[in-house]
Amino acid sequence: MRWENLTEGSAGPAALFGAGAVVTRTIDTPEFRGITFHEVRARSIVNRVPGASRMPFEWTVNPYRGCSHACVYCFARKTHSYLDLDTGIGFDSQIVVKTNAPELLRRELGSPRWTGAHIAMGTNVDCYQRAEGRYRLMPGIIEALRDRANPFSILTKGTLILRDLPLLREAAEVTEVGISVSVGFTDPGLWRTVEPGTPSPAARLGAVRTLTDAGIECGVLMAPVIPFLGDSPEQLRATVRAVAEAGATSVTPLVLHLRPGAREWFTAWLGAHHPHLVPRYERMYAGGSYAPTWYQRRITRQVHELAAEFGIGPAHRGEARRIVAPERPDGSGPAGATQLSLL
Repeated sequence: MRWENLTEGSAGPAALFGAGAVVTRTIDTPEFRGITFHEVRARSIVNRVPGASRMPFEWTVNPYRGCSHACVYCFARKTHSYLDLDTGIGFDSQIVVKTNAPELLRRELGSPRWTGAHIAMGTNVDCYQRAEGRYRLMPGIIEALRDRANPFSILTKGTLILRDLPLLREAAEVTEVGISVSVGFTDPGLWRTVEPGTPSPAARLGAVRTLTDAGIECGVLMAPVIPFLGDSPEQLRATVRAVAEAGATSVTPLVLHLRPGAREWFTAWLGAHHPHLVPRYERMYAGGSYAPTWYQRRITRQVHELAAEFGIGPAHRGEARRIVAPERPDGSGPAGATQLSLL
């Protein structure tokens, strides 16, 4: 692996970890069997999203690399290749843990250069994957954001988020907190094959209900809508109906996209489980990573019509901060908070 090229003092790319900072552990317990953790001391934790990205936010925090959810379509698979780790099984089972993430975030939020911009989490790999049950990084991360009244959002498939419900409520008292749960479909058979390491869609929607009942507004990112496997009118209706019954404040569809790394892994899975669909996918994604615009618009229209039918209202935006923001270092006035929606 490229740890030696990514640590302090290396002659390679900019260091991601401190010198001698990597500890590898294999834990032989039922919940972690087959998973190896690479514990690292990260050198930074707040990451700027590339300007060319389609993401509607500028800053992210990712306490983990790799994800035991093992979603066959995960677009983040390519990032494992940066460490010479396998983007297939390796992405699912070789998990990099930034053990100093909470303390590092607290330090970076306290920097005079930080202006309180929105921070998105769970947008690369899930911050509430199984590893979080062992390492418990998110409570410290949420506390750091709460103490600075820094607006943030979390996207997850993990029901473990409910463990941190008291902290989320405290944070919501002082800043804008956006929570979204990812549920692309409710078909149990499809779930077991494409998202084998995740809680079931029903369990995730149960988490939505618990969050909303506790006063934390929670939307659903209906992602991915998988062409030819999860996009029939009946499937879309069943999913939106379940989302509405869970009390979600919004539902936003996102059609499957297949970036390099994910594309190869998903195509191999498709060939093994649904070989008759391979030619259709080759045609649909011939133009690149994204499905054709006409198809995306059709799915979006159908989901929005169903949302209106089942009474799911649009998400609304509140005040990003409810405390007085600190002055800028140059004394020119309060440092503005950039409010961005997760979706």
